[in-house]
Amino acid sequence: MNKSEKNKKIIFSHNDITTDLYNQYKNSSYLAVDTEAMGLIHGRDRLCLIQICNEFNVTSCIKLELKKTESPNIKKLFEDNKIMKIFHYARFDVAALKCNLEINTNNIFCTKIASKLARTYTNKHGLKDLIHELIGTELDKSSQSSDWGSSEDLSRKQIDYAANDVRYLIAAMQKLRIILEREGRYELAQKCFRTIPVHSELDILKFSNIFEH
Repeated sequence: MNKSEKNKKIIFSHNDITTDLYNQYKNSSYLAVDTEAMGLIHGRDRLCLIQICNEFNVTSCIKLELKKTESPNIKKLFEDNKIMKIFHYARFDVAALKCNLEINTNNIFCTKIASKLARTYTNKHGLKDLIHELIGTELDKSSQSSDWGSSEDLSRKQIDYAANDVRYLIAAMQKLRIILEREGRYELAQKCFRTIPVHSELDILKFSNIFEH
């Protein structure tokens, strides 16, 4: 196996990560995280898949069974305040993790919020546009709308799509942080990140626009 193939390896598991993988991840400085669900409505559309990647490119996909309500090793990781968890549109993923697995995610960096504060020269803040500009990689989003909850094994195309959504997030975070610090907006971004669990909880409870007049 050459270096490129090794870096593309995906560790696949069901319901939780193994103790060995937990021990690898717990010493990370960063964990890029994404989730896939049956839809966008918390409480109706269940969480189906969790993707994780650290700064050493250890990438995993965890498929959740129907009615799965806890993943203790993942919970310990995501609630560890020493590890920064990086999401793109963290508001959804943090809510999905809390609603489905009672995980209260700590130490969050959202690349979508960071992009909106840093890349004010564009209105294109989707993950595909962000990764293409900052990393120079074209993401294939053709499997975005998939039946992630199927009892059958995920296709290789689905797994590759899911893994690619976390593989480049740490590098994107680092480049966004450089811009934010240069423009004097990193402290503001951090304040925004700290509000994400509140917005996620409001989303779970179906409150909207409560800050409006």
